[in-house]
Amino acid sequence: MMQDEPERNPMDHPPEQPSGSDGAPKFGRLLLVLVGAVLLIVALTIASEAMYS
Repeated sequence: MMQDEPERNPMDHPPEQPSGSDGAPKFGRLLLVLVGAVLLIVALTIASEAMYS
């Protein structure tokens, strides 16, 4: 290889992302969204049971 040319990945994978917390997913926020979705489904279920019974 030439010296100026960067080393190429043989399978054309993108370069690895740096490890660290700046790009880490927000699991706390995701958990809150999931809990909110479950509570919404429970509320809809209770409301529909109250309307149709």
